[in-house]
Amino acid sequence: MGKTVAFVIAEKDFRDEEYQIPKEIMEKNGHRVITVSTTLNEAVGKLGMKVKPDNLITEINNGAIDGLIFVGGGGSSQYFGDRDAHHLAEKVYDQGKIIGAICIAPVILARAGLLKGKKATVFPDGIKELESNGAIYTGALVEVEGGLITGSGPEAAEAFGNKLASMLA
Repeated sequence: MGKTVAFVIAEKDFRDEEYQIPKEIMEKNGHRVITVSTTLNEAVGKLGMKVKPDNLITEINNGAIDGLIFVGGGGSSQYFGDRDAHHLAEKVYDQGKIIGAICIAPVILARAGLLKGKKATVFPDGIKELESNGAIYTGALVEVEGGLITGSGPEAAEAFGNKLASMLA
């Protein structure tokens, strides 16, 4: 039986391929993706993709999901200081479930305190932010430590999705 993973996207300027490619991989592997944002209005990706979120981030029941993924793109900066996003990430992590982020979004996990002392990767713009929050930056395309998965950007979308699917198996 497949697992349920919440993909958190920004209201605008999420990275289309960082959402679409891992989502397709999850679904191909029998998993269910719930799309989450701070609005139920249509979200628009950096490349023009339009997505209608299923749930608000404040209404996600962490007990009903098996993983939480923050999708990157410049818009994901809306979650850098978002206490609701950080609190949800902390709860999911504390339950031993899979948590991850791709592109610049690992900054969200770093600011939530989840990457302290952990190996992680991020889009180059976020390296200093990860390191200043105690992460061990590796520069890898995809990095996994325990139940944490981080990806470095759009070019990592397929590898990120495949690794996430194997972690859920």
